[in-house]
Amino acid sequence: MNIIQPFAKQPLVSIVTVALNAEAHLAQNIESVRGQTYPRVEQIIVDGGSKDGTLDVIERYKNVIARYVSEPDNGIYDAMNKGIRMAGGDVLGLLNADDFYPRPDVISQVMQTFQRTGADAVFADLVVVDRARPERIVRYYDSSGFHPGRFAQGWMPPHPTFFVLRKHYETLGLYRTDYKIAADYELLTRFLARHKLVYARIPRVLVHMRSGGVSSRNIMSNWILNREIVRACQENGIQTNMLRLLCKYPRKFLEYFRRPDLEVKR
Repeated sequence: MNIIQPFAKQPLVSIVTVALNAEAHLAQNIESVRGQTYPRVEQIIVDGGSKDGTLDVIERYKNVIARYVSEPDNGIYDAMNKGIRMAGGDVLGLLNADDFYPRPDVISQVMQTFQRTGADAVFADLVVVDRARPERIVRYYDSSGFHPGRFAQGWMPPHPTFFVLRKHYETLGLYRTDYKIAADYELLTRFLARHKLVYARIPRVLVHMRSGGVSSRNIMSNWILNREIVRACQENGIQTNMLRLLCKYPRKFLEYFRRPDLEVKR
C-alpha cells in the first residue's frame, strides 16, 4: 500500500474541464471553480472544437482560466488525457463542462482530507440534477458502500468526485482511449483495485452533475458500457461477467428515490 506523508506545503489543485458545444452551462462550471475558497486552484479547459458559443464563454473568462485549448480530439477520454498533461497541479480532479461544485468549500474539504488521511485518492457523493432545472435532484449517488470488491458488480465511486495525486497518473497511466464509454471505470479499477491506492471518502455531496451523460443515453449505450466494464475488470485481475453486473441495478434504481441529508453533511 502506498501511504503518503501529509503535504509539506499547500499544493496546487488542477481541475480539468472537457467541453464540446457547452455554451449553455460552461459559465456556471467556471464560476463554481472560480468561487472556491481554497487559494491554489487552476482550471484547464479542453474544448473539442465547439461550433456554438463555447469559445465566447472561454474568452470571457480567460483571465481566470489557467490554460485552454480548442481543437478536434479523439473523444472524451483523449480530451481528458490532454488536460491532465496540460495541468500543473499536485492533485488533479475532473469536472465536465455541464457539471458544477455546489459550494465554495469543496476543494478545501478535499485537500483537508488528503492532509488528514495521507490518502492517494479522495472521492465523495454526487447528485444528478435536472438538465434545465439544476436545483431539482434526480438521483443521489451515495458512495458510502464502495470497496474494491464492488467493481465486480459494476459499481464504482462517482468519477466526477474523484481526486488523485498527479504522480499516480504519471506512474500508473492515463485514460485508455480504446474504451468508448467506460475508460473512467477502467482507470478507477486499475488505480484502486489492481494497484491498491489508498483512498478516503468524504461523506458529503461534492458535485452536481447534469443528467444526460455519455454512458446513460440508451439501451445500446448501456450494453456497450457493461461489456466494457467486464473487460475493464478482467484486464485488471477481477473476475466478473454480465450476469454479476445485474447486481448493480436494484441499488441504482433506489438512487432515484433517495436524497442526501444535506443538513447533516453540510
